[in-house]
Amino acid sequence: MKLPAPNALVGGTLIAILLAAAGTGALWTPYDPLKLSFREKLVAPNALHWLGTDEFGRDVLSRLMAGAATSVWISILTVTLAVVMGTTIGLFSGYMRGWTDRVIMAFNDALLAFPGILLALGLLAVLGANKYGIIVALGIAYTPSVARVVRGTVLSLREREFIAASRVMGNGEGFTMLRHILPNCIAPLTVLATSMFGYVLLAESALSFLGLGVPPPAPTWGNMLAGSRPYIDQAAWLGIFPGLCISLTLLGINLLGDALRDKLDPRMRGSR
Repeated sequence: MKLPAPNALVGGTLIAILLAAAGTGALWTPYDPLKLSFREKLVAPNALHWLGTDEFGRDVLSRLMAGAATSVWISILTVTLAVVMGTTIGLFSGYMRGWTDRVIMAFNDALLAFPGILLALGLLAVLGANKYGIIVALGIAYTPSVARVVRGTVLSLREREFIAASRVMGNGEGFTMLRHILPNCIAPLTVLATSMFGYVLLAESALSFLGLGVPPPAPTWGNMLAGSRPYIDQAAWLGIFPGLCISLTLLGINLLGDALRDKLDPRMRGSR
């Protein structure tokens, strides 16, 4: 039996741990992640609190698990929103061509000129700093990248023989796009969505670190990292553990994305 590639094995393991922690954190945590206990504030990791407690006596492990659930949920909804909107725009623009394509891509390229995190900051100033505001802001910020990838795929497919055969058979434009072109966009979309999941999770953590994410006291890895700054000398674990969670998650996503690219891209398969 052929063993999976090392990047797929390591990346898949790290992502499985993340999803398990997020799923468990959404249903159960060792302690209430919001309960204050000033008698146990800044307790170092021990047998009762494996990762210690924060400045309000809240269990760090419980807050990391609850934060994982929040971050994963936001990332999944954001990627879904960006993929749906970007696929619709890219599919329509690439297939219709002409002035329609030029106008849509000019607007799309204007959005691409802004860094995603900067565009999200501007949108959050209008939408407000909350869970759903982050989802909409980041979803819009990453839509142009998806639209560009889908458009490029559609342009390479629309002149192929099976598309011409569909037109000859009398199929409408909408049917041809949905039945013959869209399924062929799934492979590049899968790789892009996997990588985008990591970008969104990092962006959400950055926004939370800046105070523009999910409002406290709800835990996220970003606001836990921000809250650890005044205590870095006396309670280093408050910053170490959220930072490790973010780093290991991004490592797992990148490795898994590389493995999916190697598996789904024919050019990569041929080069190995």
